[in-house]
Amino acid sequence: MIGKLKGVIDSYGEDFVILDVHGVGYVVQCSSRTLQKLPQPGEAAALAIETQVREDAIRLFGFSSDGERDWFRLLQSVQGVGSKVALAILGVLGPGELVSAIATQDKAMVARSPGVGPKLAARIVAELKDKAPAFGSVDPTVVRLAGEDEAKGAPRPVQDAISALVNLGYGRPQAAAAVAASVKALGEDAETQALIRRGLKELAQ
Repeated sequence: MIGKLKGVIDSYGEDFVILDVHGVGYVVQCSSRTLQKLPQPGEAAALAIETQVREDAIRLFGFSSDGERDWFRLLQSVQGVGSKVALAILGVLGPGELVSAIATQDKAMVARSPGVGPKLAARIVAELKDKAPAFGSVDPTVVRLAGEDEAKGAPRPVQDAISALVNLGYGRPQAAAAVAASVKALGEDAETQALIRRGLKELAQ
């Protein structure tokens, strides 16, 4: 099995790159995010590789990091997610964003990916919620505040600030993340209005 390739970029296709390794051109399929990070033809590049062997073909998938490759494998453990959908998700969301989306059960963020409908997005965040922390770190405050019931134990100004941002049209996970960041910046004694103002600045970034 091929786990890594290091060579020179030969050319690009719509969803793949041809990597020249000592005169052998490997066709490596990549997410759009990974393709954008790669250099111009003629320049050196290295990719973490996932090899999939089928009866009729051997396919190589390339990633800019081992973490991205781990997510590619993990996503395909969910029923209905094949290599094409996994690459589409990774083209929209980086590993850190995926960790946050799954930890906060943000189905809408996952559903932004081409080919991922609401039902599949819900299945992804539900099935991977216990595995996501192993692939990155998420502020536990954000995870706690993202759940409506769990957030009831938070100070009243925090609860009110999250509700206000949700009422303005933001998703609960995004509102929770913004308010959690605001609490870190302003302190736990911050008033509701201050948290809302700071939260809006966070969301605008």
